[in-house]
Amino acid sequence: MTGANRFDGKTALITGASKRLGRETALALARSGSNLVIHYNSSEASALDLAEELRAMGVEATAVRADLRNPEASQEMFQKVWMDLGGVDYLVNNASIFPAGRLDEIDFREVQRNLQVNAWAPFLLIRSFWRQIRGTRRRGSVVNLLDTRLVGGDLAHAAYHLSKSALGEITTLTALEFAPELRVNGVAPGAVLPPEDKDEDYLKGLTAELPLRERGYPRDIAEATLYLLEATFVTGQGIFVDGGRHIRMG
Repeated sequence: MTGANRFDGKTALITGASKRLGRETALALARSGSNLVIHYNSSEASALDLAEELRAMGVEATAVRADLRNPEASQEMFQKVWMDLGGVDYLVNNASIFPAGRLDEIDFREVQRNLQVNAWAPFLLIRSFWRQIRGTRRRGSVVNLLDTRLVGGDLAHAAYHLSKSALGEITTLTALEFAPELRVNGVAPGAVLPPEDKDEDYLKGLTAELPLRERGYPRDIAEATLYLLEATFVTGQGIFVDGGRHIRMG
């Protein structure tokens, strides 16, 4: 299927979908015909507004809350969504936390907190997905949101960097372990959105040295995510959508 209807009849669960990249991906999937499950933790109003907007586009949409710091809550959310909707076809692990902190500042609790939300919760959701379809003819697709700074590091956000590196390894391992039922891939965004405490000028300093000499946009991440969700002969892949930053850093 191509064009606007290529996801017709499918259902996608997106974590952290009420804002930023998650929201853009949800809108892109809805335009392509997919029904949506919008996960949120504290952004209830934004999630409900987005679900209403998606339904106005002609697809089914529901919002579900879960605190991804709680392993039981992550798994219970997935099981409830599966039972209520009769299954899902796609999982996008988009939710993450992004606290500042260099190596000489962080403690183990900070590392643990980042790993819990940014790596362990995605793993639990992937495994829950696989356990629902293992040994059947049903197939699913997962995309994990990684980070361009998997190459070159992120000294200012050390615990975050460690957790995203772990998620990169989880992407590879689950693509091997949970095949053929699941395909698992990753998208590593670059300079497409400033952090929530920064403005657009922040991106100028990040794009000047990029090979493409320009910033990206949330739609670039959404398009790469949709490609991987439906690419039936691609698994264990990580696509850097970063204007070539990883080449320069590498």
